[in-house]
Amino acid sequence: MAQVELIMPKMGESVAEATIIKWLKKEGDKIAADETVLEIATDKVDSEIPSTTQGTLVKRLFNEGDVVEVGKAIAIISTDAVAGTFIPEVKTPPKEQSEKAQKEVPAFADAEIAVGDTNALPGNASSTGKFFSPLVRNIAKQEGISSTELESITGTGANGRVTKNDIIAYIPNKGKQATVATPTSQAQTNTSNGAVAHKPSVSVNAGDEIIAMDRMRKLIADHMVMSKHTSPHVTSFVEADVTNLVLWREKVKKEFEKREGEKLTFTPLFIEALTKTIKDFPMINISVDGNNIIKRKNINIGMATALASGNLIVPVIKNADTLNLIGLTKKVNDLSNRARTNKLSPDDISGGTYTISNVGSFGNVMGTPIINQPQVAIMAVGIIKKKPAVIETPAGDAIGIRHFMYLSHSYDHRVVDGSLGGKFVRRLADYLEQWDINREF
Repeated sequence: MAQVELIMPKMGESVAEATIIKWLKKEGDKIAADETVLEIATDKVDSEIPSTTQGTLVKRLFNEGDVVEVGKAIAIISTDAVAGTFIPEVKTPPKEQSEKAQKEVPAFADAEIAVGDTNALPGNASSTGKFFSPLVRNIAKQEGISSTELESITGTGANGRVTKNDIIAYIPNKGKQATVATPTSQAQTNTSNGAVAHKPSVSVNAGDEIIAMDRMRKLIADHMVMSKHTSPHVTSFVEADVTNLVLWREKVKKEFEKREGEKLTFTPLFIEALTKTIKDFPMINISVDGNNIIKRKNINIGMATALASGNLIVPVIKNADTLNLIGLTKKVNDLSNRARTNKLSPDDISGGTYTISNVGSFGNVMGTPIINQPQVAIMAVGIIKKKPAVIETPAGDAIGIRHFMYLSHSYDHRVVDGSLGGKFVRRLADYLEQWDINREF
């Protein structure tokens, strides 16, 4: 009998490790090819790891709750196949997550952003030889933990390595940031600038129902609070007359679906205009790293997608500016469908440089979206409504029925001033208003 190693698979450029949240197979269990062996969680998404061969699970090399680096063997499978090492593709998680997956894990900026810590050392190893994964270094940067302090943390990983769980457990006790009780029974914590933030005490009354947040909701909550704490948000609004765009889509949508096999929604139309606008104003396509500005080469558009659970996820269209309208439509529909059926991979939701949120899909006129860190801006598009409007004609002004919508542009006032933020949303409105009603798709 040959023995095959089951490997922790690569799950995107920014994902260096994953936490085992549940083993679905015990040692001695028979396993079919492509049958799920365990569930894992990254800081981006939960996934399943299937077996790539038929056989028997001989040895589980890690326990539930352990953090494992990408590329490490996590199990040994005995099989009649030729001996070798197989790296499985990540499959989607089940709708019901295990209790292990419900544990609270703070959300941090994607690891694509360079650490930028002046105390950080080149590579992932310190002067003492300790290994620190990109995720651990990124968390340390977000929490203001220097390299010296990071090296002092006791690690529970292999060879004493500091894992994500180790640094998360360390954060509440570092420096003077421990939570203390106030005379009014309110919790208070120190913010990064030394100010004290008070958390209100919450009473539970008769008949109230307590609902525990699931893991994704905790991640979203932490990410939203971090974003508001990181970036001073400013929002500019523009009303756009999108009559030509609406009439063009109505004219071609049946032929488009017949020829391409895809439904033509407004989202790819918005994204096409958005990529043009970003090319006009490239200093919107940036991130902030300390006192440095990182100007992004690629235009990767995230599209906020509501899930049936009430949670939110943001799949990313990579290099959106290189796709034509047909390509954008196929990509939008594919990502939307896989988001709603829990089939996104970690790589599908990483690397975004700008995000769009369609609040109009909920019947909302406009919104003030929160920036998806580490980006510096986000666009909300409202519902399209018919309104009477003054139309200029050769014979003079007239009243007509037009299609209008509001665009809301939230941006990081540290690096985007009102001039840039306002011009950007105005230019996007111009592209939508000037839509060529005679264009081909």
